[in-house]
Amino acid sequence: MKDYHINVFYSEEDEGYIADVPDLINCSAFGDSPEEALREVLKAKAAWIQAAKDSNKPVPPPTYRPAIYHAA
Repeated sequence: MKDYHINVFYSEEDEGYIADVPDLINCSAFGDSPEEALREVLKAKAAWIQAAKDSNKPVPPPTYRPAIYHAA
């Protein structure tokens, strides 16, 4: 099964790590470490998907692939 891609990066502005799921609009989380940001975004992803289902809204399939995986 294919899962959603997660980006984790350091934000100087926020002075911490941000994790986001590009396929799920506005699904992101903050942490003091990359691991904490990842733990938090996994919770946010589950909540995002559940909220969409509860509202009878579509859940987009995982399609995002970082540029590094695109053929030249």
